[in-house]
Amino acid sequence: MRNLDVTTLRSFVAVADMGGVTKAAGFLHLTQSAVSMQLKRLEELIGVALLDRTGRGIALTPAGEQMLGYARRMVTLNDEIMRRLSHDEFEGSVTLGVPHDIVYPTIPRVMQQFAAAFPRVKVNLCSSYTLELKQLFDKGEIDLILTTETNTPDGAEGLCTLPLVWIGAPGGASWRRRPFPFASARQCLFRQRAIAALDRAGIEWDSALETESDRTVEATIAADLGVGEMLLGTEPRHLEVIDHGGALPELGEQHINMYGAEQAKGDVIAHLAELIRKSFLSMHAPVESPPRLGVVG
Repeated sequence: MRNLDVTTLRSFVAVADMGGVTKAAGFLHLTQSAVSMQLKRLEELIGVALLDRTGRGIALTPAGEQMLGYARRMVTLNDEIMRRLSHDEFEGSVTLGVPHDIVYPTIPRVMQQFAAAFPRVKVNLCSSYTLELKQLFDKGEIDLILTTETNTPDGAEGLCTLPLVWIGAPGGASWRRRPFPFASARQCLFRQRAIAALDRAGIEWDSALETESDRTVEATIAADLGVGEMLLGTEPRHLEVIDHGGALPELGEQHINMYGAEQAKGDVIAHLAELIRKSFLSMHAPVESPPRLGVVG
């Protein structure tokens, strides 16, 4: 009878989620060599290759994809047993503040994972603009917030940096029109940056709408009646990044920051913050060269 080691499975899940050994090692607080050895032992135990290391990055083999589902379930069950039998379950609530434009695609999965780990802790999601979230955080009304800012100020933890891009309707032509039909909510943090970029480029523009609603902006863009600006990777499926070939000005980058990870709510806040870190790292981690590991099978 061969037995799987939960620590090894946890390393495998982390590598799969983070896209490489380096990020996974940092997340697990282990050395890269330790993670690599755990992966090798797991492959040797099962007798098949779980990772495809032939390309630039690390990908799962068909066996690895199948293994990942089992590994997640075993790690989750292990953590649930330890949590429920070793001490009383946490109860209460946590308030998480996230700007509208970075709720998707990461936050729903984070909330799902957190609910599995702390089923009796309620997460109150507050979605608003960065400036308002920072004000609420300073007043102590929110436990943990994410922000989109031009830098990472003192007291903030930088999660990643994303480029700001022009967004339009799939196959749309609004971006070719002049005056340029600019679509953005009045309180959007990126609005003034986009306007300044258009002005510097000498592109005549006009407001496609006047609204405070991000949904209204999205509907206007989806109808090909305007062009907006969003962080790369956060655009909804019914919109697309415009391939303008340099006809529109570059918009620079934004820092995704987190505040409150060191607040005094103990394990609950710490766990939520770690899930958020992992989610953004896995989404926006650079392609990593494959480690030199033995492949079995």
